[in-house]
Amino acid sequence: MCGIVGYSGHRPAGPILLEGLRRLEYRGYDSAGLALFDGDRQFYIAHATGKLDALVQRVEGTLPPATSGIGHTRWATHGEPSDRNAHPQLDPDGTIAVIHNGIIENFEELRARYARGPFHSETDTEVLAHMLAGAVERGVDLLDALRGVVAEARGAYSVVAVAVGEPGRMVAARAGNAGGIVIGTGEGEHLLASDLGALLPHTRRVTFLEPGEFVDLCADSVRYVDIEGHELTKTIEVLPYDPVSAVKGPYKHFMLKEIHEQPDAALNAMRGRYLTGPLRVDLSGDIPFDAAWAKALTRVVLVGMGTSMHSALVGRHYIERFARLPAEVDNSAEFRYRGPVLDEHTLVISVAQSGETVDTLAAMDEAKRAGCPQITICNSPGAQTTRVANATLLMRAGPEIAVASTKTMVASMVLLHALALYLGRLRGTLAPDVEAQQVQAALHLPAAIGAALNLGGQIEVLADRYADSRDFLFLGRGLGYPAALEGALKLKEVSYIHAEGYAAGEMKHGPIALIDDQFPTVALAPRDDVFDKMRSNIEQIRARKGPVIALVSAGDRSLEGVATDIVEMPEVDPLLTPIVAVVPLQLLSYYIATRRGADVDQPRNLAKTVTVE
Repeated sequence: MCGIVGYSGHRPAGPILLEGLRRLEYRGYDSAGLALFDGDRQFYIAHATGKLDALVQRVEGTLPPATSGIGHTRWATHGEPSDRNAHPQLDPDGTIAVIHNGIIENFEELRARYARGPFHSETDTEVLAHMLAGAVERGVDLLDALRGVVAEARGAYSVVAVAVGEPGRMVAARAGNAGGIVIGTGEGEHLLASDLGALLPHTRRVTFLEPGEFVDLCADSVRYVDIEGHELTKTIEVLPYDPVSAVKGPYKHFMLKEIHEQPDAALNAMRGRYLTGPLRVDLSGDIPFDAAWAKALTRVVLVGMGTSMHSALVGRHYIERFARLPAEVDNSAEFRYRGPVLDEHTLVISVAQSGETVDTLAAMDEAKRAGCPQITICNSPGAQTTRVANATLLMRAGPEIAVASTKTMVASMVLLHALALYLGRLRGTLAPDVEAQQVQAALHLPAAIGAALNLGGQIEVLADRYADSRDFLFLGRGLGYPAALEGALKLKEVSYIHAEGYAAGEMKHGPIALIDDQFPTVALAPRDDVFDKMRSNIEQIRARKGPVIALVSAGDRSLEGVATDIVEMPEVDPLLTPIVAVVPLQLLSYYIATRRGADVDQPRNLAKTVTVE
């Protein structure tokens, strides 16, 4: 997730930056750092590994009276937590300092092309400083240099840069939907941060940087441009004093905010786990089990409720494919009542966003009595499931306020993918080249999810068309089936429309009797090994005059004239399709619900955590 904060004004910058980092500390615990202008055409740089307190102790009594600077708290993606991998990162001459949140997918290619000297870190961030320094040395303005860098650096990220020759000035960019940037305007000062919380003590007048936008600010001025350098007019929003409304930022509902936080949710789940040198997954810091233990496993059981169970259904595919273990998924509430056959060689994986769901805890107790090793995937540090399980994979998705889970599902699917790869390596069932290919594909997920969010305008149009429907059918095959179940659940939860999710092969065994011209179907039809069968299902529905919204692979035109409406999903590895496919389904549910006037964040009869049976 990484926390970013910057200040330019008339007050001492150091204490403001440290206070901002304290408010952003939940976004990164690996290391932290500052870059301040010391007034002598060079930077005051401080780095410290570990939590923010380590940095505070290191800079105590040494902060210069600078009135501008940048700060960062890190959750590692490239390079282990260490002082040399902490941000800010500098070019070899120390003229440019950069802080960054996100992933630069082609950083190795850029390193080979733009190196201005030796690299001192393992990060993907450092190459940005090299690129900027080279451009500035050629006489390119810092903002124009940043535009050039963003044009070449692929990925979903945000970046802030400062140059020693321009005290008080900082430039920033947001590329893709990961890594938000908020600009705060005060009296004779400007601030920026990756989260509103760092700005609210100083100002409630804010502007949000959208994907593809750049900002150039000093103490007394700010301007915005697009990737082409064209000036943008941005309206300052005055946030209410109500802290709940303020945290929503530009979003009408928490659900929409959390849908848009999913590129970061995927990124945060991967940090320090998907490694790039070499490409592999390492969960040794989370899971205290070795290869001998993994090879002794005979099966895996995944348990969860609702959205968590749908994530588990995706995870089942990953575990069987990569770890070559038979895997089954059970509803937590039913698990203990069927007298499950369990032993010490059965790994039980629980998926629980809150970690307090009573049925999942009861299932875990059943597994504990049988002596099963347990791993829980949870978003709440210290929750009850983390105390029962032998190991925990924290989602790190941040608070999820809306009752309907969105970003925690994306995070849990990413972690199940990681866990399956890791088990496969421990068991010797996963070829290194397959692991490397899957890690590379996963690193593209934040950008792909961000691209899926850009479908919002098209989804709104569809929502207007179908908001008065009384029923919906969601169909999928293979990895599309859990996504279909989730799409139906989301629509039921927030819009109160009756919806059913089915494996598409089941359609002719009953649900097809319901089809008519008033009964829309959402069909997940990516170009995969079951595409032809999905096409056949769609044709059968259309023959009965049923409208079909088809979610297809990017660039696939083969269902034009067959499906009623087509939504092209961003390009992604076929095995990762459900992690991206849930995004347009969430947006469809959200926009239909708002058209119907439903309480999106707090649907009737529902609670965020179910703590009674």
